[in-house]
Amino acid sequence: MINIPHASANRPLSGPRMPAFVGYSLWPLLTLALLLSFCQTPENRHTADRTQAIPENIDFNFHVKPILSDRCYKCHGPDENARKANLRLDIQEGAFALVDTTENRYAIVPGDLRKSHLYDRVSSSNPDYMMPPPDSKLSLTPREVEILKRWIEQGAEWKQHWAFIPPESPEVPEVNLDSWPENPIDHFILSRLESEKLEPSVEATKEKLIRRLSFDLRGIPPTIPEIDRFLADDSADAYEKVVDQFMSDTSYGERLALEWLDVARYADSHGYQDDLERTMWPWRDW
Repeated sequence: MINIPHASANRPLSGPRMPAFVGYSLWPLLTLALLLSFCQTPENRHTADRTQAIPENIDFNFHVKPILSDRCYKCHGPDENARKANLRLDIQEGAFALVDTTENRYAIVPGDLRKSHLYDRVSSSNPDYMMPPPDSKLSLTPREVEILKRWIEQGAEWKQHWAFIPPESPEVPEVNLDSWPENPIDHFILSRLESEKLEPSVEATKEKLIRRLSFDLRGIPPTIPEIDRFLADDSADAYEKVVDQFMSDTSYGERLALEWLDVARYADSHGYQDDLERTMWPWRDW
């Protein structure tokens, strides 16, 4: 038999006491408050929208597809049973297909905003005509509408998933603060900062650098000896040596595997989102 200590064993002998049920009943409320604090409502999405610059060149994968996926695929995506108006926007053939034979209308006509039915609907303020419809509880911000507009005007270039696009070396952008970059990657970072009217931060101390690097690569803080060795190393490749050291650590593999296993649903579950029981242990053992 297991002996369970009395619940009051660790309580102070004097002072006010809170009934146990009060503490437990607060947990659902605290959890709900935490979830709501992370929710992005249409109101705060529109507020953040005003502070973001619109890219000069619109990229389908980076700028357009996230909008279509988040706001349009529910009714115009891969699910045949949920698809409406015989319009499918998740594939190129569907997005550029004829959607209204009576009026000879297309959802998207590259380079022609006037003939693109999609822009006509997303830019409308008429609740009976606009897309997404108000009862969907979805909406587009002015910035997102402008992104779709520019994409169509620029030719509505459709791209495959980035994993199927052969990588190409892009042209290194020119920057105003040309004394700041130390390598080609810095040019891209600074170019983005300048486009957002931001300035780069001052260089961090070596103590902060090794701490950030250790958490990024290994998920744990650096040890005191590791910090001391890095501070004492004045060579030009001191940072690169620490990177090599951390990447050869077993904690580096554990750090990467942790995120991958989370995405791959490593744990057994029952009722996660809409699914039933998922037994993963045979796959784990394999």
